[in-house]
Amino acid sequence: MDSNRMETVKRVTSAITGAPSCIAIRGARKIDARGVREHFWLTSADGVITATGTDEEEFEHACRSIAIDPADDTRIIDAAGHLLTPGYVDIHAHGSWERSFDDGPDGIDIARAGHAVHGTTRQVCSLITNPIDVMCENLRNVRAAMDRRPDVLGSHLEGPFLALARKGAHDPECLKDPVPELVEQLLDAADGSLRQITIAPELPHGIDAIGRFAAAGVVPAVGHCDADYDMAKRGFDAGAGIITHMFNAMNGLHHREPGPIPAAVEDPRVTIEIINDGFHVQDPMVRLGFGFAPHRTAFITDAMAATDCPDGPYKLGALDVNVVDGHARLVSNGAIAGSTLLLEVAVRRAVTVLGISPVDAVEAATLTPARTFGYDRPNPVTGAPLGLLAPGYAADLLLTDPETWAVGEVWCAGRKLK
Repeated sequence: MDSNRMETVKRVTSAITGAPSCIAIRGARKIDARGVREHFWLTSADGVITATGTDEEEFEHACRSIAIDPADDTRIIDAAGHLLTPGYVDIHAHGSWERSFDDGPDGIDIARAGHAVHGTTRQVCSLITNPIDVMCENLRNVRAAMDRRPDVLGSHLEGPFLALARKGAHDPECLKDPVPELVEQLLDAADGSLRQITIAPELPHGIDAIGRFAAAGVVPAVGHCDADYDMAKRGFDAGAGIITHMFNAMNGLHHREPGPIPAAVEDPRVTIEIINDGFHVQDPMVRLGFGFAPHRTAFITDAMAATDCPDGPYKLGALDVNVVDGHARLVSNGAIAGSTLLLEVAVRRAVTVLGISPVDAVEAATLTPARTFGYDRPNPVTGAPLGLLAPGYAADLLLTDPETWAVGEVWCAGRKLK
């Protein structure tokens, strides 16, 4: 990694572990799940939005209430018509900048910086299939990271309870049936930090494990599975609340064999993950899938260590990966090995390529993923809720170019990351 990126990692890590500042932004075009507002202003203190509006007199009062002089241009950010959105929330990503979230504390800091500077202010750290003792150690590392930085929301285990026939880029030697002893071992290691776990419900102990994880406060996800429609429904009824990267690593849509996708679409309790990179799911299917369940589709990246890096050889767990034209595949069999997508790009593609409304695109990267874990309301993990630009919500803010949708300035809980 070059020296500029290492300096960025240090700066982002220092900022996110520091104290929040007071913020006053005016002249923005606000976009969140509640709609669009022109000439928008916002103030925040102690990492929480204190006031919003469009009236200038009210803005001056809001500034004074957080000890900012409304005449002091050095402390007030003029958005000059740029987009102001909530920070992006990625609930399924493995890494970036040549590191994965499996690579210990330094790996977490580096990978988080790679996503943070592109607008992902909060992240669930996805951990790849490994031997159980390694997975437990990786869970403990994520738990420790949560204690020192508010942008880490917890962990997601993508494995080891996956179907062999739908394993994708996961090591077949490490796949397991989710017997109760393994469930308890992983829960103990996570110590309350496990947010979701992908499970093939058709495994011998699959349904039982979904129930056990759900009872422990985890949101199980149906995915990497060979489940049919009825089995998927059983999984959701047992407590699964997510379908992992819909269309990928599962039975597809068929008029006589509907598979797990309709089961997820029909169930209002289920969040639908989708990788909007035009490669994992081609554009016509992204448009179709996005329309299946309004307000329940969450853009995810499934990003691996090669994200925001040049093409070349990389690792996914213990497996060798080669990235060509930004697409990652296993060297051994050519299977797709995660993505190199950023949520910044997913939102941009949704608006500029797919024709999805900016409000819906932003919602899919903010409020919907936050709602999956109850982070759209006050909670013990984030404190203030995530996903909207409204008083009482976390000051997770992005200023974005209205033409290119390139993220410019980034704040997480009132801490400036870029």
